[in-house]
Amino acid sequence: MVENSNPILAITAEIESNQESGTDIGMFTIKSANRTITDAALRPNPRSLYLEFWYEGEVCCLFSDSNLGKSIYAVQMADQIATTRRVLLVDCELTDKQFQMRYTDSDTGIIHMFPEGLFRAEINPVTLDVNDYEEKIIKNIEAVALRMQTSIIIIDNLTYLCNSSDKGVDAGLFMMKLMNLKKKYGWSLLIIAHTPKRNLSSPITQNDLAGSKKLYNFFDSVFAIGKSAKDDRLRYVKQLKVRAGEFLYDSNNIIVYEIEKSSAFVHFEFKEYSTEKEHLRERTESDDQKQLKHIKELKAQGKSVREIASLVGLSKSKVWRLLQTQTNEESPETTQEPTPVP
Repeated sequence: MVENSNPILAITAEIESNQESGTDIGMFTIKSANRTITDAALRPNPRSLYLEFWYEGEVCCLFSDSNLGKSIYAVQMADQIATTRRVLLVDCELTDKQFQMRYTDSDTGIIHMFPEGLFRAEINPVTLDVNDYEEKIIKNIEAVALRMQTSIIIIDNLTYLCNSSDKGVDAGLFMMKLMNLKKKYGWSLLIIAHTPKRNLSSPITQNDLAGSKKLYNFFDSVFAIGKSAKDDRLRYVKQLKVRAGEFLYDSNNIIVYEIEKSSAFVHFEFKEYSTEKEHLRERTESDDQKQLKHIKELKAQGKSVREIASLVGLSKSKVWRLLQTQTNEESPETTQEPTPVP
C-alpha cells in the first residue's frame, strides 16, 4: 500500500477509519463535523429537570442576593425532581437542626415528608481539613454521588466550597473541576451562588454574579432570583443563559412568587408572569450618582468604554456620554470635539 504523503489527508483517513470513537490526539477526540452530528443524534436529547431552567447533563447556576430564598427554591426543585429521580443535596448552609426546623410546622409539629429519592449531605466538621480543601471536597462529592448512585447533584453553595469564588480566575479553576465531573459521568449539577448587594432599580444581569464573566462562561445555564420593589414578600425568577432549552423567562416574562409555608413545607408559591420592569424601583438622582461614580472608578482602573459598558449593563454610547458630560463639567473651558466611540 502506498503511504499518503499529505499529512492532512493522512489524518482524515485515520479519522474515517475509526468511525465510532474518533481519533484521540492529546486531550482531544477528533471526528468530522458530520460524524459528530450523526453520533450525537443516536443519543436521546436531554430532558428538562425543572421547567426550562435546568436540563440533564448541564452545570447550571442559580444566584441571588442574600436572604432572598435561593436555598428554599433549590430544595423545592430537589423535592420535585426526587419524585422520579435520585437527587443529592450538598448542603453547606444549614445544620441538620436548622433544616429540620425549616421543614417543620411550628404550630402542629408536623414535618414535611420529602421523597425517598432525596438525599442530603453536610460536611462533618470533625473531618474538615483546610489543606487542599477544594480538591478534597470535589473528590468527596464524587465519592458520595457514586455511592448513592445519583447523577443529579445540587451544591449549596459555591462560596463555601470555593473560598475565592468572587475572583474569576480561582473560581474558574474550581469550575473546571466540576465540569470534569459532568463530562466524566454525564452528571447534572446545580450550583448555588451569590451576588453582592444589588440596586433594586436595575435589572438582573450576568454581571451581578460574583466572579462575573469568567465564572458565568462556565455554566450551561444560569437563572437568578430577584426581590420585587413592589412588595417585600414577592420574589421573581429570571433566566439569563440557556443552551438546551427555551429562553422563556427573560425580562419580559419573569415568574413572580411569594414565599409561603404550608403543611410544613416552605416554598415559592407561584403568583403570576410579569415583566421585570414592573418589579424594579424607580431610579433616583442618588442612583444615577452612584452609577456615575462606579463608571469613573472603572475608567480610573484603565477599563475601556466597551469593558465598562459590559460591567455596568449600559450601551457603549451611554457610557461614553456620561464620561464626556462629566469631563465637560469638570473642565467647562474644553471645546474640543469628542472622538466617537468605536
